[in-house]
Amino acid sequence: MSRIITYREAITEALREEMERDERVFVYGLDVADFKRTFGSGKGLLEQFGAKRYFSTPLSEDALMGIGLGAAVMGLRPVNVHIRVDFLLLTLNQLANMVTSMRYTSAGKLKVPLTIRTVIGRGWGQGMQHSKTLHALFAHLPGLKVALPSTAADMKGLLKSAIRDDNPVLIIEQRWLYDTPGEVPEDPNYLEPLGVPRCIREGTDVTVIGVSWMVIEAVKAAEILARRGVRVEVIDPRTISPLDYTLIYDSIKKTGHCIVVDYDWLNCGFSAEVAARVQEHCFNELKSPITRIGFAETPCPTTRPLENKFYPNAIQIIKAIEQKLGLSETDLSGEEFYSYENKFKGPF
Repeated sequence: MSRIITYREAITEALREEMERDERVFVYGLDVADFKRTFGSGKGLLEQFGAKRYFSTPLSEDALMGIGLGAAVMGLRPVNVHIRVDFLLLTLNQLANMVTSMRYTSAGKLKVPLTIRTVIGRGWGQGMQHSKTLHALFAHLPGLKVALPSTAADMKGLLKSAIRDDNPVLIIEQRWLYDTPGEVPEDPNYLEPLGVPRCIREGTDVTVIGVSWMVIEAVKAAEILARRGVRVEVIDPRTISPLDYTLIYDSIKKTGHCIVVDYDWLNCGFSAEVAARVQEHCFNELKSPITRIGFAETPCPTTRPLENKFYPNAIQIIKAIEQKLGLSETDLSGEEFYSYENKFKGPF
């Protein structure tokens, strides 16, 4: 059976089920056990499992990653929470030099079942130090699996799969998604496979590949253009490393057009990787050059009007589709955009 819960509740449910299923699972990180409980995604877990399995830590990201590595190698299944991806950069010595290579350098004798949760996204004018995504950087590291779930069901299923995986997995959560509802199975053994994309919306005219929040924006664009008879296919990679590209290739061979909407800068990013692979495998089927949309090539500004210019959105996707298909401009008067930003009031 399934029921409607939020992305936030899906995180809590996944953690609770895995902590109940396996006493080796524990959750730790900066402010994990304070009254906010990581944007509410850990509600009730401290009360149920106690401070030995759900606890806050001092502010030392590199040390926290080292703790997770040691605990994982010794047979536990830690979930390390970082409330800002920007400061996950402080873990790179442990992550890039130790965590991701431990199984390889031990010839598979050592398992590293370490799950890393981190939060991305905009809200209340955070500026350049709290607005990055950086998923391409982490996906560049062999040995690390990287997922960006965009639906409540995928959040639950991928997080549970990550915790059960014997390799390190990074789960990147967009804070605007926390309030988005979705149909989620109640089955405590419900899992979603890491590395497999999903078709969110079927279409025949153009393929849009969206990452994280860009899936929401792409669906919005598709809904608006559907009124004009334009059928947009929306693909969510869900996991960017590893990633089975078969669904993406099949979609583009069907539509002949490809737009990649990344939630990051374009230079040397995931969108470039997708474009290169599509060019290699679908060149003869492409009816137009691959289009890429992403962050403006600048550090993130602080003010709301400039933020709106920095982040890609449904309007940009609509305009890109219009240009690609040779359509006249769509009347967007009366359309509501940025609705989740209006709901988001900050972390407190």
